[in-house]
Amino acid sequence: MNQTIQEKLAVLPAKPGCYLMKDKYNTIIYVGKSKLLKNRVRSYFTGAHDRKTQRLVQEIVDFEYIITSSEIEALILEMNLIKKYDPKFNVMLKDDKSYPYLKITSERHPRLLITRKVKRDKGKYFGPYPNVIAARETKKLLDRLYPLRKCNNPPGRPCLYYHMNQCLACGDSPPDADFYKDIVQSLTSFLQGGFKEIKHNLTDKMQMASEQLNFERAKELRDQIRHIEVVMEQQKMTLNDQVDRDIFGYSFDKGWMCIQVFFIRQGKLLERDVSIFPFFDEPEETFISFIGRFYLHQQHPKPKQIFVPIGTETELLKELLDVDVSTPYRGRKKELVKLAMENAKASLVEKFSLIERDEERTFVAVEKLGEALHIETPHRIEAFDNSNIQGTDPVSAMIVFVDGKPSKKDYRKYKIKDVKGPDDYETMREVIRRRYTRVLKESLPLPDLIVVDGGKGQMSAALDVLENELGLDIPLCGLAKDDKHRTSELLYGFPPRVVPLDRKSQEFYLIQRIQDEVHRFAITFHRQLRGKNLFQSELDKIPGVGEKRRKLLLTHFKSVQEIRNAKMGEITKLGIPQNIAEEILSHLNNSHN
Repeated sequence: MNQTIQEKLAVLPAKPGCYLMKDKYNTIIYVGKSKLLKNRVRSYFTGAHDRKTQRLVQEIVDFEYIITSSEIEALILEMNLIKKYDPKFNVMLKDDKSYPYLKITSERHPRLLITRKVKRDKGKYFGPYPNVIAARETKKLLDRLYPLRKCNNPPGRPCLYYHMNQCLACGDSPPDADFYKDIVQSLTSFLQGGFKEIKHNLTDKMQMASEQLNFERAKELRDQIRHIEVVMEQQKMTLNDQVDRDIFGYSFDKGWMCIQVFFIRQGKLLERDVSIFPFFDEPEETFISFIGRFYLHQQHPKPKQIFVPIGTETELLKELLDVDVSTPYRGRKKELVKLAMENAKASLVEKFSLIERDEERTFVAVEKLGEALHIETPHRIEAFDNSNIQGTDPVSAMIVFVDGKPSKKDYRKYKIKDVKGPDDYETMREVIRRRYTRVLKESLPLPDLIVVDGGKGQMSAALDVLENELGLDIPLCGLAKDDKHRTSELLYGFPPRVVPLDRKSQEFYLIQRIQDEVHRFAITFHRQLRGKNLFQSELDKIPGVGEKRRKLLLTHFKSVQEIRNAKMGEITKLGIPQNIAEEILSHLNNSHN
């Protein structure tokens, strides 16, 4: 623990608030809240912790805190700070799962849509549905039953659905607002459980059509009734009432938590949400923070009622969400909460081995790689590889691994500008210079370790640029390959020495994945560039001739040879300026000679 942290711990207030943990780059890596800042923040730096929390604490070099007047204010502030800073250790709040909903728009001519985004736009939302297929089947059924807008045609331009009596907005005399108001009310009633009455009415109409010997109409009504039975009545009832509820249960072990949410709509269990993540605070507080983010930041629609396990601060959630939050103590409702808890426990047990295995491949492998190199844990690794064929179309590529996993949004491609011929060392100099000049200029995050695909020559070239030109002191290692082009040795230091790694260890598999990935990225880029150049014509080399003019010339003259033999006037007639036409003829005739 450094001196700054010790001094700040001594003056922490015994009040509610939020704390922000920072790393050596002054980046916020974790945000938490507490009823008592003094106790919570101190707990990170005292006592024994699991490996996951130790990893967080090892990266903390400073922290700051914000005092709030109440716990509810601290909870809201925590959610806002996480949304603003996106700290890497708050992974539990990055879940981007979404479910399909049916939406009735609030337009002049309403539409029925399938959406995964719930917005505050006066539209009516229904769901979630188990999957998009269920949502589509429901929409298909409702499209047959209700003539809402299904096209963008103006009045007087009927669409196909108009002739099927399923879209009236594009007719000569579109319906008025009251007509749609009745349809929306009927549709809302249907989706909120009133489909049984509609099914009964359709059954009466089917029997009437059959008695009138209108068998085609009777068959159409029969199909609609079957769709209602399949789509709307396929699930077993879980509660007798029609109240929309979300039921939460959670389980935790070894610093990991699983939360399950059951979505109950019109008395039926439609879908469940499963989230598994590491946590660093008290389990109950983490659970409350999750629920707050689930509705306020992930924008899941709030139901009429939320059920949570015994011991949850329901009053805090009521105040935060403005929804009835309660803990059932008996009956079927209690059984549903218990079921959610049991499912959460089962999911955590089932996936724990996979979680531990993934940690071994990523976090733990990165830590052990740092130990083998005698450097700090290299959370951010940037790797480089060059690619060319006999010096033609030389390129370089950079990939980024963060905590043992590829961060593809940070990958970069480089066309080599200043190096002529197959000079791998100078190519490495150029790309290292371009990359880290920009990093310094734009204050981008520096890597904890740089990996170059190559041996002593490539390492020497990269180190010379980093240390002598840019004044950077970043650990750098090289990767050598064997005769079969497989990762053979990890080189470090100067002069480079072989770092002894067990070839069956996770840290060796990590550098192998890095080398394979950067090579794949570089060779793919080189093939794309080379393929593009192979299909270039002489016209692409002429200043002032872009894609449009090239297509215009080739469409009219059919070939470069015909353009070469054309008269000046024939080219200018196409709308090409005379100076460009002169440049075209001059270039083509000179290149032909």
